[in-house]
Amino acid sequence: MDDVAVGPLDLAARVDDALAVQALAFGLSDEEIAVRRHIVLRHLRCPGARALGATTPDGQLTGFVYGMPNDRAHWWSTVVEPYLRSEGLDHWLDDSFTITELHVHPAYQHRGIGRALITRITDEATEPRSILSAIDTESPARRLYRSLGYHDLARRVLFPSAPTPYAVMGAPLPLKRP
Repeated sequence: MDDVAVGPLDLAARVDDALAVQALAFGLSDEEIAVRRHIVLRHLRCPGARALGATTPDGQLTGFVYGMPNDRAHWWSTVVEPYLRSEGLDHWLDDSFTITELHVHPAYQHRGIGRALITRITDEATEPRSILSAIDTESPARRLYRSLGYHDLARRVLFPSAPTPYAVMGAPLPLKRP
């Protein structure tokens, strides 16, 4: 990480750079990018929303994270709430900081950038816990989240129009350090 700095990100100003990273990391089509652009800009208007970026000395965005205090009225919460309720864990939706997106450019993955982004943004949270969703498969992202103290709250969560199921994960804050 010597050639990458993590710090505050004006995500509204750099939304296209961030979505280019997400498209590479997550395999998004141009149509999906257009939809997500609208979503990101809407999220940034939510109280407490904030973003961090990982940039090279020349300003290239290599990764980003953004999140906000959870709100049960938000779309994501309305989708995951029945799954959490069936596990007796819907209280995780209250007083939690949601990691909305975390992506690192593939050329910069496995260098600790994702860990630095998520730990720094949650270190700044005032909520006692954090929640997120991740594709419900064994992956480097899920291993990272587990190493930080996240555990599965609900699995096989189906989002409309998503081809694969997700897991909802939660962790007490501050996150564990290796």
